Amino acid sequence: MIPEGTRYYLPPEARLRRELAERLTALFHGWGYELVELPALELYDPRHVLAERSFKLVDKTGDVLALRSDFTSALANLVEAFPPEHLPVRYQYAGQVWLREADAELGRVREYTQFGVELVGVSSPQADAEVLELAWEALRALGFVGAKIEVGLPSLVRDLLESVGLEPSKTEALRQVIHRKNIPELASLLEAYRVGHLAPSILALPDLYGGREVLREAHRLSLSEKAKADLDWLEEVLTLLPQVPLLLDLGRARRLDYYTGINFQAYTQDFGLPLLGGGRYDGTLLPQACGFTVGLERVMEALRLPSEAGVPQVLAVDRALARQLRAQGQRVELAWTDDLAALRRYARSRGIPLIAVEGRLEEIP
Repeated sequence: MIPEGTRYYLPPEARLRRELAERLTALFHGWGYELVELPALELYDPRHVLAERSFKLVDKTGDVLALRSDFTSALANLVEAFPPEHLPVRYQYAGQVWLREADAELGRVREYTQFGVELVGVSSPQADAEVLELAWEALRALGFVGAKIEVGLPSLVRDLLESVGLEPSKTEALRQVIHRKNIPELASLLEAYRVGHLAPSILALPDLYGGREVLREAHRLSLSEKAKADLDWLEEVLTLLPQVPLLLDLGRARRLDYYTGINFQAYTQDFGLPLLGGGRYDGTLLPQACGFTVGLERVMEALRLPSEAGVPQVLAVDRALARQLRAQGQRVELAWTDDLAALRRYARSRGIPLIAVEGRLEEIP
């Protein structure tokens, strides 16, 4: 018996998970992101955004601890504890996170594996472009050559709503209908709140979805100076990434209090959940930071990897020949007995095509 929301990973799934992890680790390393390891146990912080969903434990000292539920805040704690000598600094991390409430979207999972990067100590279009391009390269390394990255600009929505000067409850109501892309309800609220000359621009936000031409449409709207600066920033990011297939969703209004610049998620065909996500969150957990995380369970689901385990190419009685074959890159399993008849039966039942005996390879019919 194992706890609900956890599971075993058998061959070949466990091996494939490891291979995907190695691809991401090598990719991030090649871009200058140094690996850090973060503790799975943390001091419980009721202000944490996932505090209510975290697993809590009580230490022998009486302190309340929590299993790690999020890597970004854990990394922010690391940066505070060990301030980097030079900025910017690039970190990568990997490991499990746990949530007390199971995720109904993915088979009631409560233990997740995430890989991620954070570019800390710089806030610029160049930095955002680097993180977006690395996200795209991560998708390609995992085999999602046709995946698309949707880029939102929560700062544009926030700055536009703040420039209207409504009370917080009305601003929040507008945010929610913008995020749901409910244009009739949005029009009704804008009229009820007597928003004025910025109403047409706010009403246009849910429709600002598509290719890079969306940016030109957004520039034609009546915007506050801060909102114009947000668009200029995004345009500079896009200029640096002519080769990356990005979709813009300028009506995305998720977590306006967290993301201070871009926010993005990646999708692939015939799989409705995001494979990775991230964005810029200056001043939220760190003074300046941008990053993303990849969910390994979702990647495995989306790849629909084969369920059958691969078998070795050779069953070896000759141990010296086994070493030679492994040096050539072949998968070789050692014999456990000298009974060749038993070994041939075993190889036949497993689908192993060759036996290495006395310096030669014998085919199994």
